[in-house]
Amino acid sequence: MAVDWIYLASASPRRRELLQQIGVRFTVMSAAVDETVLPDERPLDYVCRLAQAKAEAVLSRVEIEGQLLRPVLGADTTVVLGNRILGKPENEADAVAMLLSLSGQIHKVITAVALANDNSKTPETQLSYSVTEVKFRTIDEAEALRYWRTGEPADKAGGYGIQGLGAVFVESLSGSYSGVVGLPLYETANLLKQADVNLWRMPETVSNE
Repeated sequence: MAVDWIYLASASPRRRELLQQIGVRFTVMSAAVDETVLPDERPLDYVCRLAQAKAEAVLSRVEIEGQLLRPVLGADTTVVLGNRILGKPENEADAVAMLLSLSGQIHKVITAVALANDNSKTPETQLSYSVTEVKFRTIDEAEALRYWRTGEPADKAGGYGIQGLGAVFVESLSGSYSGVVGLPLYETANLLKQADVNLWRMPETVSNE
């Protein structure tokens, strides 16, 4: 049976907009997950683990609260320079240091997507991911500081948002643009189609924080 509605285990407005772009109806539910990187954890393993944990945390919450069971979509994005994971900046100095480390370099943006489903017989979580290479132009310290003070980078992995003011830093990219924003639509749509979730519906949403 086709599914007309899912849960989104993310409060990110960017992920909401991307789901609306492909016509997926969803309810937002929070997912409190420890995002600490484990010792010697590889970046890909890290984002896959967090995406799965978010989706399964919301699925468990739905089951406990007795709400209608629907597939749960979770996602996680990280910026990787070499083998170093760049999370959200802690403060101004951290943000400026991140941007200067990315200046003139090619880095990777990895976004993992997980779809947790419970058909009352065999609960399962399907995973997919995108890896995009992003090349930055040269950024000087004064420009990095001005960008921080716009307020945009505070909640962004790697300290920048490609869909906003930070787009001026991007010289080129190879891979998924939507994956850099926070939800790779090709991979996401494939997972949703496998679970028989309808796409291209009217973009009505319900927020259930």
